[in-house]
Amino acid sequence: MINHFKLILCCSCFIWSCNTAVQEGKTSQKNIKGIYAKPAASWVKTRVKGAEERLNITPAGKLVWESIQAHGGLEKWYNNGPLFFRFNYRPLDSIKTVRDTYQTVDTWSARAKHYLPENPEVSYGWDGEDAWKITGDYNLKMNPRFWSLTPYYFVSMPFVFSDEGVKLTLFEEGKEFENKIYDLVKITYEANVGDAPEDYYIIYINKESHLIDAIRYIVSYPGFFPDGGHSPEKLMTYENKQRIEGITLAGKHRTFMYRDDTVQEHVTNISVTKVAFKPDLESSFFKVPEGGEVLEKLETAQ
Repeated sequence: MINHFKLILCCSCFIWSCNTAVQEGKTSQKNIKGIYAKPAASWVKTRVKGAEERLNITPAGKLVWESIQAHGGLEKWYNNGPLFFRFNYRPLDSIKTVRDTYQTVDTWSARAKHYLPENPEVSYGWDGEDAWKITGDYNLKMNPRFWSLTPYYFVSMPFVFSDEGVKLTLFEEGKEFENKIYDLVKITYEANVGDAPEDYYIIYINKESHLIDAIRYIVSYPGFFPDGGHSPEKLMTYENKQRIEGITLAGKHRTFMYRDDTVQEHVTNISVTKVAFKPDLESSFFKVPEGGEVLEKLETAQ
């Protein structure tokens, strides 16, 4: 949901609970004549109202809704339009693959387009139905289907937990982490939601600010685990908060192995920079470009 987090970042909720979002997004684009990726305001209001009613039914949902509000609110999140950012994922183990791309993501219907900072002609993405890539002779060393939306899913928490198909459980109250107290909510998914419905996240909601300061997660993407199973649990911090157009997002993540209810070795550093919203971006931006190779199945290369 997260190469997942699918991090590899390891996690993977790939189109995750965004299946419903895709359908709503298509309708909203038709409503505004298919020109812009940003949805019509009336569609945003309807979707936000539904999410608020659904989340406030349970204690865990209420905590997530409070966190969404603290991060800027779901209505502003959608009304700001597609999100642009640079996601620089750097494992501390030099053998592992660095993943550094500029990416633009349609927050309404979960479409994405990436390109490499050092080689903009190398690009890949997800158009809402298919993964694609343009690499030429360049060895990409990553799975475009897995990685197209993985960084976005981490960057956009807690907003993505408002989608239908998401299951929320109050996991632990009063958990201490780095000298602060948190309420923990576990996120799982209904069957057949996205590429990796067995993924889970445990989010650390600050009891004072209601912001997310850390998460724990696994990766169960079947391209990596064709016989079932998942990666070991990891913990990722949410640091260096930045406010962009009324939305609060983390600018830095540290990832650690997590075993025996204890933070273990530090394995990855991630920076999130150049963050901006693109409200005037046309919907056609996310189409498979000319020369793009459509990927027909789950790839196993990480």
